[in-house]
Order: sequence, then structure tokens, then C-alpha cells
Amino acid sequence: MNDLRIRAARPADLDAVLAFWKIAAEGTSISDDRDGVERLVARDPEALLLAERNGELAGTVIAGFDGWRCHLYRLAVHPDHRRQGVGGALLAAAEERFVRLGGRRGDAMVLDRNTSAHHAWRAAGYTRESHWSSWIKPLGGESSASGPLEV
Repeated sequence: MNDLRIRAARPADLDAVLAFWKIAAEGTSISDDRDGVERLVARDPEALLLAERNGELAGTVIAGFDGWRCHLYRLAVHPDHRRQGVGGALLAAAEERFVRLGGRRGDAMVLDRNTSAHHAWRAAGYTRESHWSSWIKPLGGESSASGPLEV
């Protein structure tokens, strides 16, 4: 694994990352577009980590820290590079980033149906918390609330 290089994504990488996720990531997100990824990298230039092997993209992870919680998204490894330590190396880099920023615990968004990912997360020391559920609401557009929020 000496030929594996992990670095933060740059704006020039974003089209390649989006294409990579279509091959390597399970499911899609409302933010999986150029605008969404550009906002991520502009707001936190070190959040999107890339693993490269021989100059080719082998894996990604988003390691977002909001000052309170450490969130992991889009851990994806190219099918040709799976079971070679790429995911573990990305998670180690993300965890190092979190510790450096003062984070205390990482949490990951993992699809229930992605059972192969469950094994990878478990092997990395993560446990499922069955007492939590993810509650979501798309913002903007037709599906959001029609008026201002009253407090």
C-alpha cells in the first residue's frame, strides 16, 4: 500500500469525483452535483479526501467537522481497489483530521441496504446505533415549507 497517496480534493478534481461516485458509491444524494461538491470544497477545503494509486482515483471520503460533530460521508472505493486497505487508510486520515480539529467521535451515514459497507465500518471499529434515526427534509424548491419559520 506504499503507492497509496491521500490528499484533499481541489476544485479541478470535482468532475472526476462525481464520475467516480457513479461507479464506486452506493446510492446517490441530493448534494451529488457540481454545485454541492463545489460548496463543500469552498467551505472546507480539507473535508473531501481522495485516495490515489498510481495517479488514479481509488477512493474518497468526506470528513466534515462542524465544530461540534465529526461526520463521515461518501466513503467509496473503486471496485478494482477494494479489500486492499484503501477504505481503512481514508478513514484513518479522516480520523486524524477530526482529532487535529478537536473532534471527539465520528459518525457515518451508511445505507441500511449496503451490507458490504456494514462489514467495512465494523472492521474499522464503528458500531451501529440503533436508537438513532436519520430525519431529513429537502430544503428549497417545491418540497420545502411554503412560508417563513415561526419561532
